[in-house]
Amino acid sequence: MKEILMTDHVGSCLCGTVKFEVKGDFNGFYLCHCQHCQKDTGSAHAANLFSQSAKLVWRSGADAVTSFTLPGTRHNKSFCKLCGSALPNTQIPDLLVIPAGCLDTEISIVPTAHIFSSSKAVWDEGLEDLPKFEGLPD
Repeated sequence: MKEILMTDHVGSCLCGTVKFEVKGDFNGFYLCHCQHCQKDTGSAHAANLFSQSAKLVWRSGADAVTSFTLPGTRHNKSFCKLCGSALPNTQIPDLLVIPAGCLDTEISIVPTAHIFSSSKAVWDEGLEDLPKFEGLPD
């Protein structure tokens, strides 16, 4: 993976119980369309940052973090026990996976690639042509 230089980042879960800091660089930013990621996000894809060198520091709520590994796979999701928000995952040795949406600081990179595109949801086509609203439509 190509190294993408970044600054340190902070993040949290939706309810604010879990707070963390990521110190180091990300190696990639992938949009994963596999069926496992579709199921655990409830969306068309997961958006994850990957690092082989960054360090994760739990600032609060580490006891509220739990993980689920799908039996027979490497698919793993870490999340807050209270609100269910996706959180950084350290279950794969030598790889830190950060769901992009749990970061509170802006990231300055765009996704590196779509992965597992052969599993892409059938309704995930032409979405850029849909109407756009600033908030909930009336």
